[in-house]
Amino acid sequence: MSADLAELVGRFGVVLHSAGVPVTPRSAGRFADAIAVAQPTRTAQLYWLARVTLVPDRVHFDAFERCFDQVFRGLFDDAGGNRNPNVATSPTTRPSEPSPSGKRRGQPPSTSNDMPSGKPGVSSSTGSNDAADDGVLAAASATERLSARPFGVCTPDELEQVRSLMHAFRLEPPLRRSRRSRVHPLGRTVDLRATLRAAQQTGGDPVRQISRRRRTRPRRVVLIADVSGSMESYGRAYLYLLHSAVRAVGAEAFVFATQLHRLTRPLGSQHPAQALTRAMASAPDWSGGTRIGEALKAFNNDHARRGIGRGAIVVIVSDGWEAGDAALLGREMERLSRLAYRIVWVNPRKQNVDYQPLVGGMAAALPWVNTFVSGHSLDALDEVALAINATQHEQSRARGIVPTA
Repeated sequence: MSADLAELVGRFGVVLHSAGVPVTPRSAGRFADAIAVAQPTRTAQLYWLARVTLVPDRVHFDAFERCFDQVFRGLFDDAGGNRNPNVATSPTTRPSEPSPSGKRRGQPPSTSNDMPSGKPGVSSSTGSNDAADDGVLAAASATERLSARPFGVCTPDELEQVRSLMHAFRLEPPLRRSRRSRVHPLGRTVDLRATLRAAQQTGGDPVRQISRRRRTRPRRVVLIADVSGSMESYGRAYLYLLHSAVRAVGAEAFVFATQLHRLTRPLGSQHPAQALTRAMASAPDWSGGTRIGEALKAFNNDHARRGIGRGAIVVIVSDGWEAGDAALLGREMERLSRLAYRIVWVNPRKQNVDYQPLVGGMAAALPWVNTFVSGHSLDALDEVALAINATQHEQSRARGIVPTA
């Protein structure tokens, strides 16, 4: 199975889970193994591999077919998308009964020369072989092209597809020890109160010592995105990234142009369109000038030193064009480096092979940056996720992630 098809299969599981189909990692693994063994070349073959491995009950057949059409055929019916996938199908549409076309929906496709089109088991009215033969490869190729396409050249329709694909963007920040503790058999600290209470059952003799260990919790993730004029072509895509991070791990989100704006609450809405409208309304200087140093100074004074930035992974998204004082940017980056656990700088201009971080703002900030990546496309966001998810030891060993300059 090719890498692009494997990625598409993973996102298909996310779509199914969102539609109410209980897809588990084990069933997704069975689906991947089935594809590796069967090597399907037709959409109908992929349909039956997915159905027998991913759908545990017939009540989910309708939701599965809608999701399959949406991902692999592009035949998603909006009218049918409003049905509740958790409601059992009616007796007239059971897979064991004939469909309106005259064939049973639960039967495998015919082995005759008629190639399946639309749902498997229904003969094509045109007899065309291209859609059935190339459906899987075409869907995978379209996703692959979009994943490699820079955000700055995406059309509005492509950006909408990027938004939907970013739901599969997974962040797993490294753990840190909390101040709270819990009872643990391998703890290094004796819980005196619990030990004495247990000793009451043994005549006051502390036969069993109860230990405690400090709890662990994920490190906070803070994203600060540049929405000035020089980043206008990338602004909406990175706003989608902020929205996904806020919903996925409860990240703190900020944007800046001439001033810093906190967007955590506006982006916390479950409805993407509503969240993005509120976020853009909260930043009146959108596509304005660039004051990176002043924005970081406001972040350090008002948020970072009060707790948000302490021990956090701070991700700054900017091309480094500074209209203000570059020395101020350097001083604020130094302050931030003493508070944060790690600083990741995402610069979409780094995608160019001849790029050199020589502009005043980027040159002043880079000495205090732990990880310098481009993040200019969906594929490039994997480096951003790696920089956020990796521990300090893993990050130091990652090749091509930590800047040598």
